[in-house]
Amino acid sequence: MHTGTALFDLLLPADSRSLKAKRSYIRPIIAALRKFEVSAAEVGALELHGRTEIGVAVVAAEARHVNDVLDSCERLVAGRPEVELLSVRRRWLGDDD
Repeated sequence: MHTGTALFDLLLPADSRSLKAKRSYIRPIIAALRKFEVSAAEVGALELHGRTEIGVAVVAAEARHVNDVLDSCERLVAGRPEVELLSVRRRWLGDDD
């Protein structure tokens, strides 16, 4: 069993001055990520209006599949024109960990 996580640090548009506006940008991204059969949620910068962190986790039998899924998630987030991807942090755990 292999698990992988990714933490996406995002800069939101200037018009996201309320938490309600912030959620309107985050919800569609999380819904799109879940199509890859991953767990996804807003996990950081919860009270900041112009920033957010979205966490993604995946479990698979092969490490290559975990990497492929996380790559797909990163491409999806990076391709969203309404947000700017500032950084991505990944972690992997395998059978030996």
